[in-house]
Amino acid sequence: MVRVGILTVSDRGARGEREDAAGPLLAQLAEGAGHRVAARALVPDEREEIAAVLREWADSGRCEVILTTGGTGLTPRDVTPEATLAVGERQVPGLMVALVQSGLAKTPFAALTRGVAVTRGRTLIVNLPGSPKAAAEGMEVLLPLLEHIGELLRGPVEHGVGDAG
Repeated sequence: MVRVGILTVSDRGARGEREDAAGPLLAQLAEGAGHRVAARALVPDEREEIAAVLREWADSGRCEVILTTGGTGLTPRDVTPEATLAVGERQVPGLMVALVQSGLAKTPFAALTRGVAVTRGRTLIVNLPGSPKAAAEGMEVLLPLLEHIGELLRGPVEHGVGDAG
């Protein structure tokens, strides 16, 4: 079981003009796979507000994995990757490669994501798209990995011959 935080990034959602569909869906998928949603929040597309929540959740040890949804596109207000990189200590590019490759099998628009994956301390932070469908498709890639990610972050882990990492 991994403790998961879900941060929805949406100007319209933060103003109450749009219901958050992706955040609850991610929570349902994580819980359905046996993980615990330890934190949930919705913030506007403001770099410092995003970064502040990510720092708090990671530094407090509340979450082993933080999933963001929204703010990964090409519009000027899409700043989730920049906020994530500002708080991250190490990038995890292979995870994003897997997410993009999986997405490309479904739509060419997956190539337009700017999402990143980073670690901060013992927490992994992954940016997912704001579209509920795309976020759920990203979870298809992440869910089989979450338990091992949690083990690695809790460390130390002994790897056998042929294990990655």
